[in-house]
Amino acid sequence: MNVLFIIAAAILLLGPLIAIHEFGHYWVARKLGVKVLVYSIGFGPTLIKWTSKKSGIQYQLSALPLGGYVKMLDEREGNVKTEDLPYAFNRQSPWKRIAIVAAGPLINLIFAVLLFWILFLPAQEQLNTRIGKILPNTPAAQVQMQAGDKVVSVDGTDTPTWEKLNYALVNRIGETGQIQIQAERNGQLKTFELPIQDFLKNQQQSALDALGFIPYRPVIPAVVEKMSPDGAAIRQGMKEGDKIISVNGIAMKDWFDVVDVVQKSPEKLLAIDVLRQGQIVHLQVMPQGKRDNMGNVTGLLGVQAHTAKVTIPTEFKQTIQYNPAQALVVATEKTWQISGMILNSIVKMVRGLIGLDNLSGPITIAKVAGQSAEMGWQTFISFMALMSVSLGILNLLPIPMLDGGHLVYYFIEAIRGKPVSEQIQIVGLKIGMVLLGSMMLLALFNDFMRL
Repeated sequence: MNVLFIIAAAILLLGPLIAIHEFGHYWVARKLGVKVLVYSIGFGPTLIKWTSKKSGIQYQLSALPLGGYVKMLDEREGNVKTEDLPYAFNRQSPWKRIAIVAAGPLINLIFAVLLFWILFLPAQEQLNTRIGKILPNTPAAQVQMQAGDKVVSVDGTDTPTWEKLNYALVNRIGETGQIQIQAERNGQLKTFELPIQDFLKNQQQSALDALGFIPYRPVIPAVVEKMSPDGAAIRQGMKEGDKIISVNGIAMKDWFDVVDVVQKSPEKLLAIDVLRQGQIVHLQVMPQGKRDNMGNVTGLLGVQAHTAKVTIPTEFKQTIQYNPAQALVVATEKTWQISGMILNSIVKMVRGLIGLDNLSGPITIAKVAGQSAEMGWQTFISFMALMSVSLGILNLLPIPMLDGGHLVYYFIEAIRGKPVSEQIQIVGLKIGMVLLGSMMLLALFNDFMRL
């Protein structure tokens, strides 16, 4: 994946989200009688601009596609003609200003619902939440959960899919206590209390791996089908057709056992025994380290297994089909759930339950955009919907300079009957600049550390 593709994917991702956000401000402002002067996508030097002969509004594209703005007539930003005073933003009632400011984040949330709705319309065949394997020495093993148990809820939240199950678990990140899992076994419901300690706070593994129960995985023989010409395996003597028998003396039952060991062993020399033409061959192979978008490093051999004939038993499958109305309800629920998860994560980050290294900036966003675009339109739209929710929620935070900070001032004005003093607003602006600047610098630092 080259740099130009990543940049193009990032623009394709962020461009519509920024345009939609600013359109919310623009549309409500015009509907409420406020005069709009400029509608800009991007900051910095103007690349393209044109002026509407009918409305006199200047539309423009600017060089830095990391935001945008809608400039409205306002006495605080310049002289306003007497006849235009009724159309100035600052002359509007607090409630009108609240509507204009809130429209940007809210339309991002509505746009996310629309994107999720599109994704939920086609029928989807996927794994149900029946457990395929219990990992030894894990909380799930301690409370005697079993392979074949079908998880129906987490902490009282229904989990009909693995995605919803994961969202419910992520809400507990950084916490200590117990996670309540309700599962169906032989037609009966059983409740399990899984102990957690600083859940996922400093672990480079998924929530399911940490708890010890994972979805069904088909049995794939540990036979090398294809090899990458620049991979670690081919350089260190492995060949197509080799059957991996053991790694560091541990027997490999199937391909997933191999994957688990290799991914956990970046840049570590592994003693791998393979069966080749009826004879055992001893190899010393060091997996390459591959860094993901969050900076975690996993091992990579550069080999593939044969998966063309893999079949999944009926008891582990489900088909999900929604009509348009049902899809809209599910899309709204998902947007609400993600919004709550984002807010919960922010609170936990402030409390120190989640590390600040989880902050991501434009570089990580661009990389994920490029990867999701490579994986197909559905993955790309799903990531765009997630980013739209994030943009909406983050802009509603009560931080000066953000939409949420302005909303706080206007609500106070609506309640008190007079605006917040300019001195307080100036202090708030400085605080907001420091907070946002610090967050951006930290996010960029994290981005560079993950490269």
